[in-house]
Amino acid sequence: MAHKKANLPKKICPVCQRPFTWRKKWEKDWDNVVYCSERCRRSKAKSELSK
Repeated sequence: MAHKKANLPKKICPVCQRPFTWRKKWEKDWDNVVYCSERCRRSKAKSELSK
């Protein structure tokens, strides 16, 4: 079974500045997803202080 992952929505993580794509577990909450990972979410305070 082939999947077409090229058509998935993408966002840029404000902490690591890397793009990340939609995941099934974020299906119902995609509009509120900001960080690409738990690690970036935890380190958000560190990145905000360095700005």
